[in-house]
Amino acid sequence: MKAKKFKQPHCMAYKNRLCLKQEVAIMANEDKKDFNAMLHDSKDMPKFQTITDEKSIEKYGGDRMYFAPPIDYDRIMKCVPYGKVITVGKIRGYFAEQNGADFTEPITAGIFVSIAAWASYQRSEDETPYWRTLKANGELNAKYPGGIEAQKEKLEAEGHTIIQRGRKNISYYVKDYEKAMFELN
Repeated sequence: MKAKKFKQPHCMAYKNRLCLKQEVAIMANEDKKDFNAMLHDSKDMPKFQTITDEKSIEKYGGDRMYFAPPIDYDRIMKCVPYGKVITVGKIRGYFAEQNGADFTEPITAGIFVSIAAWASYQRSEDETPYWRTLKANGELNAKYPGGIEAQKEKLEAEGHTIIQRGRKNISYYVKDYEKAMFELN
């Protein structure tokens, strides 16, 4: 039996082996969810948890883990002014410091940042400038409304330069994002 040759579809931009057009189609289902309700559901947070896994303790520098509610991420994201950016990691560090924890739980942080973005997208007023919140190392977030292209457009309109990295697993980053980093006090 002859092996099938990979045929390039109509789209040349890939992320996670999906064409960006397919990514946008998947994100279309997000319109069916009420993200503003999710944003205001605190899920018994804020809360703390003591972790016992040695690898995690070593990785995060301690055992006291903080869980921030979704609305707290939205509140911080609204503080980032035009022309500035922030990373999810910076927000997590801020929450940990403010609440006497060693670190803020990373999985829920990523989820709650996306919830804040989609909630803003669904509202007609009180916009959260979610496009200014980046992943680690200044990477753009494909899970935001409109995907990479929409975030790229908004950031470029604010004066940022977006660069592409990778050949197969293409990622997009804000060039010199550290220089535009918003500092939380």
